[in-house]
Amino acid sequence: QLNILHATLLAMRRAVASLDPAATEAWVDGNRCPNLDIACRSIVKGDALEPAISAASILAKTERDKEMARLAVIHPEYGFDRHSGYPTPEHLAALERHGPSPVHRLTFGPVRKCLEARERMNQK
Repeated sequence: QLNILHATLLAMRRAVASLDPAATEAWVDGNRCPNLDIACRSIVKGDALEPAISAASILAKTERDKEMARLAVIHPEYGFDRHSGYPTPEHLAALERHGPSPVHRLTFGPVRKCLEARERMNQK
């Protein structure tokens, strides 16, 4: 229901709010900070500049890859374990062939285009 930016900012707010002990400052890899009750620094290219952000990026990608492997078992026709959800030619072809799965983000451009094309075909 949210675009990727708003979903990311919401996830950051939730993550910070759930920390125990509470954080006193957040560092964000990028140019925007979520609305937090603590100090926040946005650092463009932070994953290359700050070791803590670099480590967090590695952990996040590791978790993403685990989730993509899990989704590949449930929806093998999409090859999530091979492209991690990125719009590779393989992924776009699978979207065109099978349509979006329940886990696809409907606001993502290629998914939206696929849905629109299917809707046009159904109207004929």
